[in-house]
Amino acid sequence: MISIILPTFNRRQFLGRAIQSVLEQTFQDWELIVVDDGSQDESRHLVQNLHEDRIHYLYQAHSGVSAARNAGIHLARHPWICFLDSDDHWKPAKLQRQLQELERRPQFQVIYTDETWIRRGRRVNPRKIHRKYSGWIYHRCLPLCIISPSSVLLHRGILEREGLFDEKFPVCEDYEMWLRISSRQPIFFLDEPLIVKVGGHPDQLSHSLWGLDRYRVQALIQIYSSNRLTPQQKFWTAGQIVEKLTILASGFANRGKSREAARYRRMIRDWSCQLE
Repeated sequence: MISIILPTFNRRQFLGRAIQSVLEQTFQDWELIVVDDGSQDESRHLVQNLHEDRIHYLYQAHSGVSAARNAGIHLARHPWICFLDSDDHWKPAKLQRQLQELERRPQFQVIYTDETWIRRGRRVNPRKIHRKYSGWIYHRCLPLCIISPSSVLLHRGILEREGLFDEKFPVCEDYEMWLRISSRQPIFFLDEPLIVKVGGHPDQLSHSLWGLDRYRVQALIQIYSSNRLTPQQKFWTAGQIVEKLTILASGFANRGKSREAARYRRMIRDWSCQLE
């Protein structure tokens, strides 16, 4: 019933725990597709030594997390799709609880859950800006990515209509995806911490590049320029573009990068016209 896509790249130290959390699910009608994005550690042997028929292993040349997830989606055989990042893991009832809630709410085809955060081995509390919401939440998704890929269960028809992960984004690819989906679909939030997100390690993607708002602005401009937004959604989007451009202009100026700061100030003037 469910295809689980697990991308990994040199994450053997986390991969076993992620897979074990799938094996321990109370709901057992699933297949797990591990997409190895060019690992040079022992990830292949870890997966193949499990001898579990429901776990499939695909190795590809290093192409990024979006390409890895998309490769897994293409191989998926079942109507419902989940994602699990290799440094995260699930609580045992994760899949069962999501399916139960979807049965009660057939108007939803996308559901995500609350999460527990572990940073450098210690539990931390999310800030207020990370609060999560149900329903038509496009405007809630604009400031930052409130939906963790590891928390999502969605029908594959959503991906067929709205598209897969955009492989030109090295980071913030999930932010871009949820903007597209939330602009057209209501999304249900299950207020239970059913995933554990582990962060703070050196190879975490969100730590690999400075100024993530550069990629969020790219995603915002991309969706603004599409034909998928309502006038209200376009207004919200333009406002968020100006806000993030302002942050970037200040950040580049503080780093002595006057040329980049001037470019973002020009963009602020252009986009401010969309708010008049």
